Amino acid sequence: MPASVEGLGSRNEFRQRFERVRAHTLLLAAPLSAEDQCVQSMPDASPAKWHLAHTSWFFETVLLQPKLRGYRVFDERYAFLFNSYYESLGPRHARAERGMITRPSVEEVLRYREHVDAAMAHFIDTADDAVWSAVAGTFVLGLQHEQQHQELLATDIKHLLSMNPLQPVYAPRPDGGAAHAPRHEVEPARGDGAWHASRESLAIAGPAGPVLHPAAVCGEPMRWLDRPGGICQVGAPSSRGVDDFAFDNETPRHRVLLREHRIASRPVSCGEYLEFMRDGGYGRVSLWLSDGWAAVQSQGWNAPLYWSELEAQQPRVFTLHGTREIDLAEPVCHLSLYEAAAYAEWAGARLPTEFEWEAAAAGDEPALQSVGEVWEWTRSSYDPYPGFRPLPGALAEYNGKFMVGQLVLRGGSCATPAGHARPSYRNFFPPAARWQFSGLRLAKDLDR
Repeated sequence: MPASVEGLGSRNEFRQRFERVRAHTLLLAAPLSAEDQCVQSMPDASPAKWHLAHTSWFFETVLLQPKLRGYRVFDERYAFLFNSYYESLGPRHARAERGMITRPSVEEVLRYREHVDAAMAHFIDTADDAVWSAVAGTFVLGLQHEQQHQELLATDIKHLLSMNPLQPVYAPRPDGGAAHAPRHEVEPARGDGAWHASRESLAIAGPAGPVLHPAAVCGEPMRWLDRPGGICQVGAPSSRGVDDFAFDNETPRHRVLLREHRIASRPVSCGEYLEFMRDGGYGRVSLWLSDGWAAVQSQGWNAPLYWSELEAQQPRVFTLHGTREIDLAEPVCHLSLYEAAAYAEWAGARLPTEFEWEAAAAGDEPALQSVGEVWEWTRSSYDPYPGFRPLPGALAEYNGKFMVGQLVLRGGSCATPAGHARPSYRNFFPPAARWQFSGLRLAKDLDR
């Protein structure tokens, strides 16, 4: 077996990385029952079982079928069931109806994953150098794609369980910080198939699941950091190795002109956002963008998603680790862009542009604190960079076709897999989206 391909690491390193990523997905699904994994709580979310299958479909479709000689698909019908949005790869089941896919069962989906994993291991071990060199980049994209779905799996599970009147606990905090028990004590379910499959991989994934809630990192007073204007470079470098992955939407690296400005040292806290709420922030039309005010009126928003008992001295919040009082020092999260912008207006500030954010977060001495607890809304539209070119073939549909009507978020969250985010990473969602771990950091023009 060839040991390595120049600049991409050894085959053994690739295989270990593949096993770690795949095991972590199973670990996230492990606390869920079969019933938990089938339900779709809203059109924007997907059932956990669908995430498990779709990430396997991706490897099967973009690597194994075209590149592994003699590969036999697990089930030809899965191409229709588990394609997400790739028009060039054929018809697919409607996104809003993924919760109707009661069959295949969770156990069958896990067998599908095992089938794909075995074939991928064989492919990594046996592909000749020319083939491996040609597909290694796509292989890494597949891992990054699965990590994106790991975060979606967590946020979709949270939305689903929040709809249950019993407010069940997804899993206790593995660090022992399971502070406050829910009103109705419900033992976390464990789907036997996923649980046993993931236990076999715990040596790779770790002995316990992640903490899927922001840490209380906003206890110190917020400081304003003066940032210089001028020309700066943004985006991912064009020459990268396997450990310097970037999606096509992060390229090409290019120059932008920034005005002098100030940016906050840390994200906005729950305590600070509570002050906005108690000052009538959700009832003051002057603070809101027009579409945001319409959403407040039509959706009845009066607090971040998952907050309750708002009249109490300290409201409560639903988390994946139980329902409890909010921690005033945690970054506020589950905000729409509209709520973030209204808070910024109330605070006499604004949201940063994505380039202001990246310039402050990148470099040898990053200026921003507490990055990675919540995604941070920016005031930048999700547009292509000058000279943007999508990936070739079907993967051209991965990012480029979504570059309209969305806003950029930066930084990563508590649900982002370790090592997945970077200063140039561009997440994006419609401005009304709230079910992600999305918060905000303030910025100011110097004349404000």
